[in-house]
Amino acid sequence: MKIEKLSPSFKDYLWGGTKLRDVYGKNCNYDKVAESWELSTHSAGESFICGGEFDGLKLSEYIEKAGKSVLGTDCEAFDNFPVLIKFIDAKDPLSIQVHPSDEYALRVEGEYGKTEMWYVMDCDEGASLYFGVNRDVSKEEFRAKLEDNTILEVLNKVDVHKGDCFFIESGTIHAIGAGILICEIQQNSNTTYRVYDYARRGADGKLRELHVDKALDVSKLTPSDTADKQSEAKELNDAMVTRLGECKYFTTDKFAVENSAEIEVDEKSFASLMILTGSGKVIGAENEVEFKTADSIFIPAGSGKVKIEGECTFIRTIV
Repeated sequence: MKIEKLSPSFKDYLWGGTKLRDVYGKNCNYDKVAESWELSTHSAGESFICGGEFDGLKLSEYIEKAGKSVLGTDCEAFDNFPVLIKFIDAKDPLSIQVHPSDEYALRVEGEYGKTEMWYVMDCDEGASLYFGVNRDVSKEEFRAKLEDNTILEVLNKVDVHKGDCFFIESGTIHAIGAGILICEIQQNSNTTYRVYDYARRGADGKLRELHVDKALDVSKLTPSDTADKQSEAKELNDAMVTRLGECKYFTTDKFAVENSAEIEVDEKSFASLMILTGSGKVIGAENEVEFKTADSIFIPAGSGKVKIEGECTFIRTIV
């Protein structure tokens, strides 16, 4: 099977900036480019094959035509494509929000829940985010603080630096702060319960909808483990490799390549490469694909040894 380059769907949420277009070269004419959904089969925004035999097909259409074997045997455990990967440019802070577990989301929303991981690609000096609560909070107190606009007092505020990594389990209250650009690897879900939104209004002039009751159903109101779980970098096939995070839905590693390196893509899982910095080529048995910063590459399962040429860093995600 051939290696494929992907092009994203975009979101123009009101808190977004313009870095994805103006700095990273994404082809989007929205006034605000809040998110680019780089690896997605979700109906709310699919990514597309860019170039080659399947050019222009939605990722789900490509999988149907090429066959599910491109996903790998480990994906057979999931009813749907298990992962969604995006770039997020938060010029302004996102709402305080929470995502449900699989059990709750499937029962109430008809789709899976959402565990996610954030890798900070860049951020303004002094940037921060919210990750869980800073002490035990009862549901009654939490609701009261929402009503009197003091909810931020009980949230855990974390300073952010370039290269930080955060693993956000479902049920964890969280929010990306202003001035942060991240790569997000998450379950294939778009279910979000908005808890608090600074009284912002949408394009229709109305206050944006909150989902307080559902949020209280699913939120963990005890402090979370916020430690950065990145491993020490180890040399592997001429690359320096850092494990960023792993769970039953995805495993992510950051690769730093000086000249060239090799990765193995076995029958168990496809590999997604999100290019963080640099440029070069991905060379497989059947074709090669050029890449630059912020490109998204899909390598089918069973591709075997794949060579990466060029000075670059990228996040590899497998299932």
